[in-house]
Amino acid sequence: MVLLLLWAAVAVQSGVCIDIFAVTDEYTDLASLKFLSIESGGYLFLYANADDSTLPQDIYRLLSRPYAFGCVLRLRTSSDFEPGNSYGHFFPDPQYESVQHIICCDSFATYAYDFEFSHNNGFSRHTDPAVVQIAFQYSVIEPAKETSGDGSQSSASYKFSLKRRLRIRTLQYRPARNISEIYDSVDPEVVLHILVHKVILECVDKGVREGRHQVHAWLSLLAARYNQVLSSDVRTPLSSIDIDFSQCPQLQTIPQLVFALLRSPLLRLHEEGVHPDYRIYLQCLFSALEPSSLAKAIYPVLISYSSPDKQAFPRHTLSRAALIMSESPIFLLDTFTNLIVYYSSTADPSFPFPPPRDCLLRTTINKLKQDRCITPKLTFIHGGEDDSTLFESYLIEEQDVDGSGLTTGSGFVAFRESVRNVAGEIIQEEIGS
Repeated sequence: MVLLLLWAAVAVQSGVCIDIFAVTDEYTDLASLKFLSIESGGYLFLYANADDSTLPQDIYRLLSRPYAFGCVLRLRTSSDFEPGNSYGHFFPDPQYESVQHIICCDSFATYAYDFEFSHNNGFSRHTDPAVVQIAFQYSVIEPAKETSGDGSQSSASYKFSLKRRLRIRTLQYRPARNISEIYDSVDPEVVLHILVHKVILECVDKGVREGRHQVHAWLSLLAARYNQVLSSDVRTPLSSIDIDFSQCPQLQTIPQLVFALLRSPLLRLHEEGVHPDYRIYLQCLFSALEPSSLAKAIYPVLISYSSPDKQAFPRHTLSRAALIMSESPIFLLDTFTNLIVYYSSTADPSFPFPPPRDCLLRTTINKLKQDRCITPKLTFIHGGEDDSTLFESYLIEEQDVDGSGLTTGSGFVAFRESVRNVAGEIIQEEIGS
């Protein structure tokens, strides 16, 4: 591992970006190999075998899209707050704070920061905006068209030139006047994005069990603080802990997202059937995704169709009850890495299977495949005829798990109750102290 870290440092110093393609179902120690790609800004891919993998498509995507090289990213803020942790596939400048170097990146590359107050008083003047300035310097290779001496178009040729560019974006935000305004401005996908970055670091440092515990504790603490804000209203007794965030729509999807994160292979143990190399692959993938793509990878999107040419409903919860209640015969499940088309056993026999290439369902699939950094694997399943295990494994809201993510005899309902209990304990302890 020490040698691989040295190689990663040499790659960074030489300006070399390394992509890793691992085609194996055996242990490969990606935990050590990952530094070669992460430190240099590259990708890490894992395939169980080469026969039905998306390896050729992924290589084509990597070679065909434009890149920026030799990038420098700097973040500056107004005086009342400052950058805290930074997350992404880059490496910090050895001399200057809040300056990151990126060997190579494409339009899918995503980087995240959290912030800290410069002093205990928070924002000194709430009338002044909080300012964030992002400077991004990079190089691109562009074609320069040349023509022959007589100016004829037929003899035109292309040469390429290296251009250095600088983009600066300055953003201003009005500080929230109270905690309710903060709750109302929450973006659940961004919250999940930062949470996943933090729990990956926690798992690397202290192990998966501790990472899972910290995620559950974080949601419980959020619920406790939310209920403490509500407790100022006498109509909301402390004995009735609201873990659905019923008075704040922006927070209402967070329990679902956290539950899905606990069920994700990212936070499941080896004894639960998750190969350690696969977990490392997910760490590398998830830490590079932008918030909406990451949310899809954690809590997949389930769409129903009344026919291959007509969408029925844009999103369902991940449960068998949702499938039954929708009464739709066809479903498209998007897990970011997989696209699964599922025909229920009650689907009209006249519906063509697989769906034809010119139907709405296939058009949607093609668009989804084009709009992401990797090639999702497409699978067709006909319920009652094919093995539905892959599709059903994503119906996580009815799987037998407890509040900590460990397999027992309950599911999402028990998870909610466990969060309610811990939140209540936090509130009671603070009242008692």
